[in-house]
Amino acid sequence: MRSRSNSGVRLDGYGRLVQQTILRHQDAVTGLLPASADHQDAWVRDNVYSILAVWGLGLAYRKNADRDEDKAKAYELEQSVVKLMRGLLQCMMRQVDKVEAFKYSQSTRDCLHAKYNTHTCATVVGDHEWGHLQMDATSLYLLMLAQMTASGLHIIHSLDEVNFIQNLVFYIEAAYKTADFGIWERGDKTNQGITELNASSVGMAKAALEALDELDLFGAKGGPQSVIRVLSDEVQHCQSILHSMLPRASTSKEVDASVLSVISYPAFAVEDSELVEITKQEIITKLQGRYGCCRFLRDGYRTPKEDPRRLYYEPAELKLFENIECEWPLFWAYLMIDGIFSGNMEQVQEYREALEGVLIKGKNGVHLLPELYSVPPDKVDEEYRNPHTVDRIPMGKLPHMWGQSLYILGCLMAEGFLAPGEIDPLNRRFATVPKPDVVVQVCILAETEGIKAILQKEGIDVETVADVYPIRVQPARILSHIYARLGRNKQMCLTGRPYRHMGVLGTSKLYKIRKSIFTFTPQFIDQQQFYLALDNKMIVEMLRTDLSYLCSRWRMTGRPTITFPISHTMLDETSSSVHPTVLAMLQKLQDGYFGGARIQTGKLSEFLTTSCRTHLSFMDPGPEGKVFAKSYRLSSYSFEKLDTEEWLHGLQVAEDEDTYDEVTQYLDHLLQHTTPQSNLPPTTQQGGLSRFRAAVHTTRDLMSLASKAKDLHVQNVGMYVPSRIFQASQQSVKLLSSPHQHDLDGKSHALYAEMNLPRDEDGNVDCKALVDQLRICPTLQEQADILYMLHILKGPEWHTGLDSEPGPTVKELLTELYVRVGETRQWALIRYISGILKKKVEALDEACTDLLSHQKHLTVGLPPEPCEKTISTPIPYEELVRLIDEASEKNLSVSILTQEIMVYLAMYIRTQPALFAEMFRIRIGLIIQVMATELAHSLHCSAGEATENLMNLSPSDMKSLLYHILSGKEFGVERSVRSVDSSLTTAVSICDMEAVGTTRPEHTGLIRLKSEIKQQLDKRRQSLPGSKSAGHTELLGKGSFSSMLEDQGSKDSRQGQWQRRRRLDGALNRVPVGFYQKVWKVLQKCHGLSVEGFVLPSSTTREMTPGEMKFAVHVESVLNRVPQPEYRQLLVEAILVLTMLVDVEVHTIGGIIAVEKILHIANDLFYEEQKALGADEHMLERDPSTGICSLLYDSAPSGRFGTMTYLSKSVALYVYDFLPTDGCSMQ
Repeated sequence: MRSRSNSGVRLDGYGRLVQQTILRHQDAVTGLLPASADHQDAWVRDNVYSILAVWGLGLAYRKNADRDEDKAKAYELEQSVVKLMRGLLQCMMRQVDKVEAFKYSQSTRDCLHAKYNTHTCATVVGDHEWGHLQMDATSLYLLMLAQMTASGLHIIHSLDEVNFIQNLVFYIEAAYKTADFGIWERGDKTNQGITELNASSVGMAKAALEALDELDLFGAKGGPQSVIRVLSDEVQHCQSILHSMLPRASTSKEVDASVLSVISYPAFAVEDSELVEITKQEIITKLQGRYGCCRFLRDGYRTPKEDPRRLYYEPAELKLFENIECEWPLFWAYLMIDGIFSGNMEQVQEYREALEGVLIKGKNGVHLLPELYSVPPDKVDEEYRNPHTVDRIPMGKLPHMWGQSLYILGCLMAEGFLAPGEIDPLNRRFATVPKPDVVVQVCILAETEGIKAILQKEGIDVETVADVYPIRVQPARILSHIYARLGRNKQMCLTGRPYRHMGVLGTSKLYKIRKSIFTFTPQFIDQQQFYLALDNKMIVEMLRTDLSYLCSRWRMTGRPTITFPISHTMLDETSSSVHPTVLAMLQKLQDGYFGGARIQTGKLSEFLTTSCRTHLSFMDPGPEGKVFAKSYRLSSYSFEKLDTEEWLHGLQVAEDEDTYDEVTQYLDHLLQHTTPQSNLPPTTQQGGLSRFRAAVHTTRDLMSLASKAKDLHVQNVGMYVPSRIFQASQQSVKLLSSPHQHDLDGKSHALYAEMNLPRDEDGNVDCKALVDQLRICPTLQEQADILYMLHILKGPEWHTGLDSEPGPTVKELLTELYVRVGETRQWALIRYISGILKKKVEALDEACTDLLSHQKHLTVGLPPEPCEKTISTPIPYEELVRLIDEASEKNLSVSILTQEIMVYLAMYIRTQPALFAEMFRIRIGLIIQVMATELAHSLHCSAGEATENLMNLSPSDMKSLLYHILSGKEFGVERSVRSVDSSLTTAVSICDMEAVGTTRPEHTGLIRLKSEIKQQLDKRRQSLPGSKSAGHTELLGKGSFSSMLEDQGSKDSRQGQWQRRRRLDGALNRVPVGFYQKVWKVLQKCHGLSVEGFVLPSSTTREMTPGEMKFAVHVESVLNRVPQPEYRQLLVEAILVLTMLVDVEVHTIGGIIAVEKILHIANDLFYEEQKALGADEHMLERDPSTGICSLLYDSAPSGRFGTMTYLSKSVALYVYDFLPTDGCSMQ
């Protein structure tokens, strides 16, 4: 027999260590590991981490086998791993009903448990008795399942188990928006059971999703049925949220050592190497001690000051734990493994030696890693005075199996028994390696032969949708319906994937379903859903966004392919040529560069070889040779608009028929159920419209604006500002007037009386007569008003009896009117009908969630509370819309505009997160108010006109205006005046100042008027503002905007500039960098800050640390008590001056400091000084609501008359008594 080699002997040593510290605790029946002798339960996370050393050792034995016994040993160790992983699978599969419920609810009551009974796999505590929702534990299990399967272990045994794992993928898909209890099971660090979004959970979920994508769970022996599918868009959601959070760990924890598991082994979830380094340094500098790292700042667990009799902490108690937090050697094991993966041998050496210094020798000389080191109770005061000087004592579990396992794994790798690639067969460690440039393939298709001919005239050669057959082109919603079938399993009552919108990464692949290849058009082209797709400029904008997103986020093999159909809505008004914006875009695409992306245009057939392709094997014939076995019932919520019963008819195709057609039938059926029918009489002319497309000549008939004559035809009608809506069918939207708007009461008789509605004998509104009026309506506007009345009186489902009995319902008629109005591009009317119909805003809940998961709170409605409502956690679509309606005080147009703005904000936060720096709460009501103010300012018009112009902006202009407000850039307003039937209508559009080449005075004056008709009309308009100035001020005078339009004729181009800046920053909650940390320091030196009577107490600092987001949000909510944005901003400046005092050696600066008092003292100083310099009363006019001089609002911060000068004097006067008296510390 050969002697044992030296390496073999060392390996046997590790074998004994693993046996005595881990494997001897493994349950013989379930394979699970108890946490320790005192804690007999099996935690999912601890089990997975604890078995890693066993897996690593098995791989090492297999690789370094000296003798046959070693191979047997390797097999034995690997089977222990399989047994544990299958034991955990048993635990989770027993809770399959929770997995199903959680996919839809994301609620803490429906989640998988965090710990189970070691001997029976049963649950051990109730749903509400523990912080069970821990996305990182489920994700870690899935990640290691993928890695172990890739390394050759067979853990999953049946297709039912594959389906279950597929549903676990749906379970963790939503991690980026799910607040959970996190890796420490506590949630918010006050330990009161408050969930929060945790970077460690989001990162682990991202890693698990990437690892499982396209992985065959049966390993080399599997086929297409055992492959797991992940939607790339969900991975990217996790990625962007993770990037926006780090180095912060959650709202209440500014730094957390658990993030090491996300930036390094095992997750490697961050692709930006710089961010990885920043996060690692943040953890080392803030959390590292002499025995390991603290979990997070002010962590009270097992400290001498913790009260073991209660679970939760009092908020002010957290300060007691500062500097005495327990230190965990576990994190040094992470840092040692990190050194091995990054090739930094010094780091490996440093942490390995450090770990050996904190190990404890157990029986038989076995080295054990303790859970944590705590400060001895009698040395607490000493540690407070001199942190990191006292010798600590080991406490908690011994060994801490999770830490012990990682320590052994690190040693095996450090000694060369394991290479990094062996415990990371899926190559996650290369996450930070730069990726090659992406080329996006764009295939332009014409919807019809006619459009193909029009494009050919412009020199653009395309195919029609019919030409590309056998490749089939379908809208994105069909792909969502198809994916809803993934992972369905009748036996376990699993319904498959919840119906969700497809992201651009999903629609940029080619799909093989049965024998056909399918391509899907991007989600934003789906016009049926929301009116953004009716605006061609918006479509171009969205395509640009999608292309740049694809370029930065594409990680798959093969190139992304976007199929972009040109439909009749993308033609201009004459339908004889392409809309100029679309044409310009097509030409740019052909040049090969658009929106910062490299583009390759061509035919679909040419792209087949280079595209990313996926085979959707779950659409292959079911158990009986059909897509739908009879037993598979379809969940009603995964197919929103489909009637389940009807859906299954005709799909049970006989065995001998070609099953290929079944897919076609299936898709046709889906399409049929998602397109509207036509019933509405055209204006002033009988006869129905063909489905979905209105003929152009009818559109012209619809448009007689002023005259009631039936036969009047008007060509090229421009934007028609529908003022009648706002007078008749709902109260006027005056965004800039007083906030007290009267509610619209659905049954209010006064309202109907003034509308001259037809009445029956009893004096009630005669609805039949209203329907008759509908037949002879001259304008779309009036049709909308009549239908709105019917909607209020009879409800959406009332059959009108139009043309036949029972006739179409009010809702059907409104839907059809919406399609027609869409063709005329009357935006205010489109928004209005959208509001009546409660049109589902494309992905509104997703937009809201996007903003929230980037750690921004949202408010809707105008301040102050309770009208302004705050949204701080993701809520279901219906609840969100109800909240917005309530906050908009039942005003349809404001409600729909709020939803629209939310969608734009989400687009910007995805593509330009820098716009939202130092903003924690986005106040949509104020943003809308500022938009109207800016329009009024730029157009020199009244509040009413500004509101009307705002409602009538096209979506692309609305988005552009929002961008200029977010970025603080100046913009121009272009107003075109069109003469329509002797009445004038205006169309307003937003343009970039720099782009138009304006002269200096024009540029700073923010006005650029260009008229297409009657130039002298413009001249007259430009001279109006000066003379009408007083009238404007009156209209806007009830809010904080009285000074806004003052003295418009003034020649000083810079006037109003600082006030505008303050108004924008105040509305957007912008503060200087580091502001909240400075406020924290101020609070430590006084009893509190008072703003408008609301006090921010100094005790806040006892609960929260300076860098904590929770603190920033708290301070912000106090500042938000101030309704006027520019006044709020001056208060921020006042607090900023106060913060400068903190650096002076002063122990206290008083009791409760009233910030507005400081501001008013400064205002009085300013007033007196200006008066002494000869300013007249008109110049020093005060804002009636705040008493601040309008001129002060418009003063620059610095300079002799700057706001800072007066605020500094004011602060000095206010806190004079508390300043040192020796006179030398304040120069």
